Amino acid sequence: MKKSIVKTFFKSSTALAALVLVLMLIVASVFSPYFLDIFNLQSLLRDIAFIGMVAVAQSLLLLIGELDLSVGKIATLSGVLCGLMMTVVKINPFVSMILGLLVGTLFGCFNGLLITRLKLNSMVATIGMQSVYAGITLVITKGRAITGIPEEIYFLGKENLFSIPIPFYFAVLVLAGIVWFATKTKTGRYVYAIGNSREASEIIGIRVDAIRVLLYGIVGFISALAGILYVARLGTAQAAIGNNWPMNSIAACVIGGILLTGGVGTPIGAMIGAAIICLISNVIVLFGVNVYWQEAVSGIVVVLAIALPSLITILRGRKKQKGTSQ
Repeated sequence: MKKSIVKTFFKSSTALAALVLVLMLIVASVFSPYFLDIFNLQSLLRDIAFIGMVAVAQSLLLLIGELDLSVGKIATLSGVLCGLMMTVVKINPFVSMILGLLVGTLFGCFNGLLITRLKLNSMVATIGMQSVYAGITLVITKGRAITGIPEEIYFLGKENLFSIPIPFYFAVLVLAGIVWFATKTKTGRYVYAIGNSREASEIIGIRVDAIRVLLYGIVGFISALAGILYVARLGTAQAAIGNNWPMNSIAACVIGGILLTGGVGTPIGAMIGAAIICLISNVIVLFGVNVYWQEAVSGIVVVLAIALPSLITILRGRKKQKGTSQ
């Protein structure tokens, strides 16, 4: 019985990712005297919150075998429009935030409609839309940061509650909501069915395209939420927000056990993967790695994370071939 439990544990990619995260936390705690400093931990949790939110959203698309590379620019444009509504149009800051979330949702739905109606590849389409959103942002801002963000919203990005950064609470709420959606609703179960076989799902009457558009809308909403909270963190709205979120969110999902082909994994795994990525970046800084190498090291980790499932499949295939030849 115990052996079967252990075997099941090690077969679960999410469980393995959680184990890796725990081991990394132990190593970081032992080898860096600054890791357990309260300010460092708060900074780490704040970083996990933003990457984690976007990764959890991205996990929904990966579960159907698709992805959205425009999440960072949706976050940027939603944050910039929200900032303009606060500073130029003089709309109430909290009303502006709600409108910013609605705008992000519309951007996401537009991505979904573009992909489903025109039968486009999700990666190609969202790369294109990423440029569109980035271009609109630059036209609006002319490359300058939007300042004068009302201080009454700063607490959403900068403050702590019981020593935990407020953005992290938002990330936990997003995770709880997406896990509930994916596991407890009929539509969530359809997501896994579509990921396993889109053709079979259509045959049994699942409205595949409608669900795909819905998922892109959810991704747009959560990306906008992350972007707006980041504006509250910085106190300005600028075009540089979320530049590394698309690749980091995908890598986080893969690290957490979600297959790029769809149908396998959980949003919890995406959050664990985000924590691993942010922890690596944090440790790189704490261990004094040259600043010029930091981005390269982070990029290598992302590439390895994305390549890992393919490497495992290749190794398993070779192992089977050896077994059959003997």
